[in-house]
Amino acid sequence: MINCIKFKGLSYALILTITLLGFSCDKDEMDKAGPDPDAVYIQEDQTARPAINTVFNATSADKNMFNVTPPSQQSAAFATDFTSRLNALNPGYTQNALGLDDATFTGLLATDVLNVSTTGTTTFFDGTNVLTGRTLSDDVIDVELLLIFGGADGMANPGLTSDNVSSNDKAFSSTFPYLASPH
Repeated sequence: MINCIKFKGLSYALILTITLLGFSCDKDEMDKAGPDPDAVYIQEDQTARPAINTVFNATSADKNMFNVTPPSQQSAAFATDFTSRLNALNPGYTQNALGLDDATFTGLLATDVLNVSTTGTTTFFDGTNVLTGRTLSDDVIDVELLLIFGGADGMANPGLTSDNVSSNDKAFSSTFPYLASPH
């Protein structure tokens, strides 16, 4: 076994040999080594609020740019286009069940962060608590559809306020990491 080596500068033949033979790495050794200062990390995606990028950015280029834009810059870069897209999707939009007008709502959506309440209920939206986190069982797509199409009382456009998928296809686990088992 080979312990904690860095692959930078190694030949492909050596890397292939190491891969085929296997190697182990003691976590304590990795912690001491720290991050590789020569590594290049690239953010590929962000989905604090699922489907928002998919729905509100019309082109692949915009979707890709949204994914790599820091949240602190997203609203300034995307909110105007999100507002236009919201009004194209729902020309009758005046406000949603949160009482937000189109510009306020899309400004919120354009900043792709997941707010988390550390002292109260954690939920995407339960009728009372709004965007205070997200549990695995929260139906975020229905919430987003309700806020886009449901109007001030959540009752407008009833055919557009749900994806009609009422639960996960498999039960979530009661132990960490709580995800459903794979198929």
